[in-house]
Amino acid sequence: MKASEIRNLSVEEMNEKLVDLKQELFNLRFQHTVNQLDNTARLKDVKKDIARIKTVLREVQTKSGIQQ
Repeated sequence: MKASEIRNLSVEEMNEKLVDLKQELFNLRFQHTVNQLDNTARLKDVKKDIARIKTVLREVQTKSGIQQ
């Protein structure tokens, strides 16, 4: 998922996508632990997607003046 694609999503959609990616990361880590994960590169991709979404969410927060 590219940052430009993420920027086109609403905040609610980004939050939903973030929850889905975190669940996927948990499942991938579990599969990796029990040696059932075939594509280990997917772990890295999911982590980067999570970071991209968090970055865009933070940009939206700072633009709207919301402090955390």
